[in-house]
Amino acid sequence: MNNRDIICQAVAGMGKTAVFILAILHQLDPMPKPVSALILCNTRELAYQIKKEFDRFTKYLPKLRKEVFYGGVLYGDNVKIIKNPDKSPHIIIGTPGRILALTQKKDLDLNNL
Repeated sequence: MNNRDIICQAVAGMGKTAVFILAILHQLDPMPKPVSALILCNTRELAYQIKKEFDRFTKYLPKLRKEVFYGGVLYGDNVKIIKNPDKSPHIIIGTPGRILALTQKKDLDLNNL
């Protein structure tokens, strides 16, 4: 939030995920554009875990859309979500391979990050 990078380490359950989720939510515009935030995760399991935490912290922000993208799912399904103005997520959590594929094929625009 102070335009500085932070490197931290802590044992499980100390709130590391909560810290960066709250920082992202704090920096979002009140009316966020699609793909305002991108979180890269090394596994799909971690991506889903982080999305669940976003769901928990945005319980009272029902219009804020979040989505998880990872390999092993039909590529076209991801593109349909991104291209649909009513479903295009404000926050994307994904694995590097799928996010790279979506950006290289110009299906995912990262200009709003």
